[in-house]
Amino acid sequence: MKIPPNVNEWLNLLFRWFHVFAAILWVGSTYYFTWLDGRFQEEEREAGKVGEGAAGESGKVEVWMVHSGGFYVVEKRKTPSLRRLHWFRWEAMMTWLSGTLLLTLVYYMGGGMVDADVRNISVSTAVLFGVGLLVVGWVVYDLLVQSPLGRNEKAFAAVAYALVVGASYLSTHVLSGRAAYIHVGAAFGTIMAANVWMRILPAQRRMIAAVKEGRSPDPAEGARAKLRSKHNTYMVVPLVFTMISNHYPVSTYGHDYNWLVLSALVLAGWAAAKIIRRA
Repeated sequence: MKIPPNVNEWLNLLFRWFHVFAAILWVGSTYYFTWLDGRFQEEEREAGKVGEGAAGESGKVEVWMVHSGGFYVVEKRKTPSLRRLHWFRWEAMMTWLSGTLLLTLVYYMGGGMVDADVRNISVSTAVLFGVGLLVVGWVVYDLLVQSPLGRNEKAFAAVAYALVVGASYLSTHVLSGRAAYIHVGAAFGTIMAANVWMRILPAQRRMIAAVKEGRSPDPAEGARAKLRSKHNTYMVVPLVFTMISNHYPVSTYGHDYNWLVLSALVLAGWAAAKIIRRA
């Protein structure tokens, strides 16, 4: 379907505007809770040093904050209350949906998928490859996390990075350079959104259901959800890089060794995320 140029431009603008703002909300809340969890761990360690136990004399761990003229205290609990809970989920869905619309508009319908100098294939073949990369990326990642390898952080990171390098090489030798970069980023975004909706939220719901039934929630559910959220904080940094890479064609997707550039900057993004998580 051919979209009139002026309509295409307005749709591109609106979808991109929505996508960027939704991503700010999602990533902001993700890193806020990452920061908050780090401060709770610091409080627990300090309480342990003075002999007060993990939760201190008051039996709880609190973090005090100041913002916008008010003072706020947050308390961490391992058991959910049956009172109203505030969920953080629609930011992830809206970010992924708007990103998918942009991907369709700019690449699948916009003619940016194929570069005959890379591989002379049809647009439909390129689109199938791109969609397949997103689906296979999630399936392989999910199986890897659930495997014994997922319990070894360093081994998991090494294998995951090798897969990223392989995906970067393969995609840049099938798709146009720009499309290859954005699809590696879209694979990260798809994994992140699937983590929220298919692994983190169901685990939280099972913990709440256990409390309603008078049972103690399984702490392993919380640990698995926390691990997925941790992975999301690492994936988002290189994801943002792939989003802005189209502005720098000489240094990134247009480079003779664009797959090496992408692989190196994914690793740099992971290193940056590690620093940000500790800040």
